Amino acid sequence: MKETIFVSSVQKELAKERQALRDFIRGDALLGQYFDVFLFEDLPANDRSPSELYLGQVERAAVYLGLLGFEYGWEGDGGVSPTEREFDHATLKGKQRIVFVKEGDEHKRHGKMRALIRKVDRHLTRRRFMNVGDLTGKVYASLIRYLEERGVLPRRPFHAAACPDATMHDVDSNRVTEFLKRAREERQLAVSPNTLAKDALTSLNLLESGNPTRAAILLFGLDPQRFLPAAEVKCMHLHGTEVVKSAAEYKIFKGTLFEHSAQAIDFVMSKLVSTVGLRDAGPSESVDYEMPRSVVAEAIINAVAHRDYASGAAIQIYVFADRIEVWNPGELPPSLTPESLRQRHSSVPRNPLIAEVLFLGRYIEKFGTGTRHDCWLPQSQPSGTGVFPGRGSIRSAPLA
Repeated sequence: MKETIFVSSVQKELAKERQALRDFIRGDALLGQYFDVFLFEDLPANDRSPSELYLGQVERAAVYLGLLGFEYGWEGDGGVSPTEREFDHATLKGKQRIVFVKEGDEHKRHGKMRALIRKVDRHLTRRRFMNVGDLTGKVYASLIRYLEERGVLPRRPFHAAACPDATMHDVDSNRVTEFLKRAREERQLAVSPNTLAKDALTSLNLLESGNPTRAAILLFGLDPQRFLPAAEVKCMHLHGTEVVKSAAEYKIFKGTLFEHSAQAIDFVMSKLVSTVGLRDAGPSESVDYEMPRSVVAEAIINAVAHRDYASGAAIQIYVFADRIEVWNPGELPPSLTPESLRQRHSSVPRNPLIAEVLFLGRYIEKFGTGTRHDCWLPQSQPSGTGVFPGRGSIRSAPLA
């Protein structure tokens, strides 16, 4: 039987975060087996008082998940908001409590909310979050830890488990520092670039019992392929429209996820038709490609973020005369189908800790929103974009 997670927050202020967590937990292949999510707004109308309903749901839930923002919410009897009452009731009933506080200007936070955060601090260790993507990754890590502590999971998910035989000596501290600089600039990450690598990986949930996880090695390892040989990208350029033995060019890219992603993107861009414009707009000529670099990068980074790293297969990229295909090892989660990918849907990342790091570095622009299509057609672009008809589409798909 699934355990219920009661999500507590000011509903209007954090509506997006509440719904994203519900969809993520229910849709995740692992968490969805063990948890369901209760949101007060999902209840149909009835004649019971709200306070009776939500406190009863707190009692029935196994996990209290609090999201504390800047608003305190409606102040009921005694000037206490439902959010604070829910936290107090969860504490009284001995529930597992997990609390996240939204980052931002403390001067804009309601005085009673600041007091509630101080109360939480006296009871447990809470964590901060910046946005939906950041929150999703941290909630995932907390729920996995909860399942492990209860003995429900024999081990952590593949990417989140300690990398066998790897130590901090196998982590490149310079790569960690460079990432922290980028994440601070791109997403205002609070962790200083001067932070020791071990402390930085701890803040990113990339250590287990003091040792680097597979995700840490994939992202920041000195030699990731020593531990995960299949973590590579194979790129093939073909002049025709079918796979043939005599490819025009074949490359295998290794290194960290950042490195082989960048190399694969450069490989694809080098095979596309381009035109050089005039210097009308400045001293440099503009170069237009038949397919935007951002589209190519999104497809490749998506494959890197969502591939199954337990698989012995590599990511495969084919540049044909009329299209580009990106294949990554793994299968779609049970909650998604190829048809559903063409409609608005929530993101269901296979490797949330990896996806979170890619988001913090702005390699993923909108973590948690899903993708709205699985191909890009030049003909659908507005005129004047510098995109040429020719290579028809870019498609990505999982390798079973």
